[in-house]
Order: sequence, then C-alpha cells, then structure tokens
Amino acid sequence: MNRSVRGALLCAALSSVASAVWAEDVIELNTIYIGTYELGTELNDVDVTGDDLARTKPTDLQDVFKGEPTVAVGSSIPTSQKIYVNGVEETNLVVTIDGSRQNNKVFHHAATNIIDPALLKAVKVAPGVASADQGPGALGGALAFETKDVADLLEVGDDFGGFTALEFNSNGGTVTTGNAIYGRQGGFEYLGYLKYAGGNEFKDGSDNEVVGSGVNLWSGLAKFAFETADAGRFELSYERLIDDNARPFRANMGGVLVGRPVPPTQIYDFDRQNIVLSYQDARGPMWNPEFVLAFSSTDLSTGDPGATSDGHTQSFNGKAENTFELSLGDIVAGVDFYQDSTDLAYTDMGVAYASKEKASNVGAFVQANLEPTDYLTLSAGLRADHQKFTGVDGSVFEDSGVSSNISGEIMLGNNLTVSAGYSSVWGGAALAESFLLNPAWTYAGGVEAVTSENHYLAAEYETNGFTFKGKKFRTAIDNARAPSWSGGSALTSDLVSDGYELGVGYDWGVGFVNVAYADVTTELNGAPADSYTGN
Repeated sequence: MNRSVRGALLCAALSSVASAVWAEDVIELNTIYIGTYELGTELNDVDVTGDDLARTKPTDLQDVFKGEPTVAVGSSIPTSQKIYVNGVEETNLVVTIDGSRQNNKVFHHAATNIIDPALLKAVKVAPGVASADQGPGALGGALAFETKDVADLLEVGDDFGGFTALEFNSNGGTVTTGNAIYGRQGGFEYLGYLKYAGGNEFKDGSDNEVVGSGVNLWSGLAKFAFETADAGRFELSYERLIDDNARPFRANMGGVLVGRPVPPTQIYDFDRQNIVLSYQDARGPMWNPEFVLAFSSTDLSTGDPGATSDGHTQSFNGKAENTFELSLGDIVAGVDFYQDSTDLAYTDMGVAYASKEKASNVGAFVQANLEPTDYLTLSAGLRADHQKFTGVDGSVFEDSGVSSNISGEIMLGNNLTVSAGYSSVWGGAALAESFLLNPAWTYAGGVEAVTSENHYLAAEYETNGFTFKGKKFRTAIDNARAPSWSGGSALTSDLVSDGYELGVGYDWGVGFVNVAYADVTTELNGAPADSYTGN
C-alpha cells in the first residue's frame, strides 16, 4: 500500500473512532495530532510534529531538535543558539515563520532566529535539497516554523478556551509564566498569548555560574482569522520576542582572551517581530490558491550608553501560488518577492556612523510532486530569480539566475525504501551581517552571486517493529559572501559539507526508542572549518 493511501486511511480510522466516542459521550479524548503523508522524499526531510513537541515539551531550540542528529544547535543560552543543518549554518537556508521570510543575520556572535517553542505547532526542515516553492536562495535547504492556531488548542465542539501556566526553575531561580485566551464563533477565530520569563544566571554541573545566562524574555502571539467553505481562510498574525539581558561580551564565547581588554558581559537587547497576512482556498482541484504578504524585522543593540552597536535587519516579502491537483499528484506554480535590508548605527567615544545594504528579488517557480505508481514518488522543480543589490556606497548590481531540484523515493518490496535527490541553487548576492557594515566599503570588484549544489542518497529498512536508516549527503556552496569589517565587502569563500547519518529504532506499539548518529565534515576553501571561520 502506498504511503499517501496509508496516511489517508489512518486519518479516516482515527476520525471515525473519535466521532463514535464523542457520540456515545463515554470518554473525553485528549488532543490527537492527525496527519497524512506528503508526496516527496520523507527520508530526507526532518519533521518535528505536534506530537513530538507535546512529548518533549521543549524550552529552547536545542530541545526542539534534540532527536535529529543532522540538525545541531549550539550554546546553552538562547541568545546565541544557532541552528546548523548538515553542518551548514541557518543563514544559508531559507528560513520562514508562518510563511514569512526571515532576514536575521545581525551579528555572528549572536543567534539569528530565536523563537519561543511554546508557540510552535510544527517545524519542517529540508536538509540540502529544497523544493522551488520554499523560496529563493535555499543554498543549504529550508527551515520552516509554524505557530499554533485556534484549532490546535480547542477540542471539537468547544468555542472558547484559555490557560495560564507558572513554572519555577531552582537553578537560577527562573520564574516563567504563560497566559493565553482563544476562541471561535461562526467563521471567526482569535488567539492571544503572552509569556514572560525572568531569572538569574544558572550553574553548570561543576556548580559554577554560567556568565551571562540570566533570563529576561518576553514572547507573544496574536492571531485573527476568518474562514468559510465559500470564501476560504483569511489570517492575520503578529508574533514578537524580546530578550534583554547581560550576556558574555561575545555571546557565543566563554570569554575574549586576546585583543583589547573587555568586560565579561555587555547588554544584548534583542527584538524580533513577524507580521503575516495570508489567504488560502483549498476547494480544488484546479483552484487552490495561497497568497502571503509579510514583514519581519530583527533589532539587536549591544554595549553601554557610551559605546553602542545597533543592528537592524528586515524583510518585506510575499508570494502568490496555486496548487493544481492531478491524478498523479500536484503541481505548485507561482511568483514571490522580497525586499531585504540590513543596517548598522555605531557610536563609540565620539565616533558615530551609519551603514546600509539592501537587496530586492522577484522570482517565479514551479514544483511538481508526482506519484506515478504505488511504490514511486517523484518531485522536481524549477525557479528563476532576478535580484537588485545596493551597497553601502550606493553601488547597484543586478543579476539573474536559475535553480533546479529533483528527488525521488522508491519502495523495493514491503520493507526497503530508497531515496535520492539533487539541487542546484542560485542565491544572488548575500547581504552582509549588520555588525560588519563599514561605510568605507567600495564594491569596485562587484558582488558575486552565491551558488550551491546539494545531493543525498538515503535508505530505510523496516522489519518486525525495527527501523534501520542511513543517509549520505553533501552540500557545496561557492562564492559564499564572507565580508569582514576591515577586510572589504567582496570577500568570498567556498564551503563544502560532507557527511552521513545512521539510525536504528524500535516501535512496540505503545512506545518507541530511537538511536541516531551523524558524522559531518566541513571545509572552507579546502581547509577544515571551525565554528568561527564557518560563520
């Protein structure tokens, strides 16, 4: 039986059982996460579902991905937690929150995408090979966060709900409180959530205080939606996270051992916002449109009143696409755009300056997800992009490129599944991080477009409750922009990430256990890359 059919039957079976139990009013069911298999390459994608999040109850991004060996998250302090997929930092991936493109590369010593796990409904990672409709510049793949809706919080038949939660962690004396209210009436839905966490530095296993690990965090989410069978679904969401506290002078380092004397900590004031307006209509089969218009921004201020660095990035972006349902699968086609910018305002001992880079892009894409037989799925896509880049000195560069991807999965008998994929990506000119922007930069040599090639080969064998997995992958990024404040604006590097993943699991029906291992080697310009040069 093919995977799509199995998923649909599972949905039908669970829905039937739930309806029968509800009708007899015998027992109240807990929340059930119901999903179907998607066409594509399941052996490569990483899906953190609602079930996974409910089971692990993550408090930070390390907890979200702790079961995925090829997704690594560094640091014990959220302010400096970065995500690496197959050894490639998230700044080389297409990152979205509720479909909104994120442009968060502010400071290489700080995190880029801090998000409250309590808000998450699901997280989807496409390591290396990403589909054309996931957005432009998917050099090392794609990472998509999806926040909760009212339907994820209310039981069937309920129209109003809410909760309040209070937590205390004795290590650091951290108090966390979260409050939410949500409901629906007719076709209208509303959701409001606010969380605050505050506390002191925590201690490590040797009873030493971890410098700069104090907590002062605000997180919130507001959603309003209207949906009817005839009109489709309109949704407006606003999500914001503020983290403001003393951190290590370089947030991802224990201390600065060379160079000028520096204090052990400085204030890191981090503020990220995300606004999304979307419309979906899934009446099919040939008219299933989706429209997204979004704005995201990240602000990071460090230092003290006499010496501050204020970095700001933002993205105004959107897309319009339609899914055409066919007998063999579906085809997604559409257009998208972004207008990204990054800027820095710097003040120190009477010296002050401001610098800015910006880029705009318009793209068109088509992605086919097909299932020719019960045992074979294929996915192939193509996108074309045109970009305009503006440097700090006003220099303007325009360039165009094409990206492609193809992947497939075949079931050999009833136990063995084999999958493979390849992508070639044109990413245009990458913006520098805010904290490196130098008003003295010139772009006489131009700014090269960054490109990449990704491929993987994976296999999975299932027997008697056991699952054995293996995957080999490689990502090669050419002309990755690697500017330094004093070294110039047009520096580039070539990155190669090569590795494999092995895993074994056993499922006995009411429980399971999984063990997985990943080995990743990264090289920068032919030499081993460490955590600093690999930024």
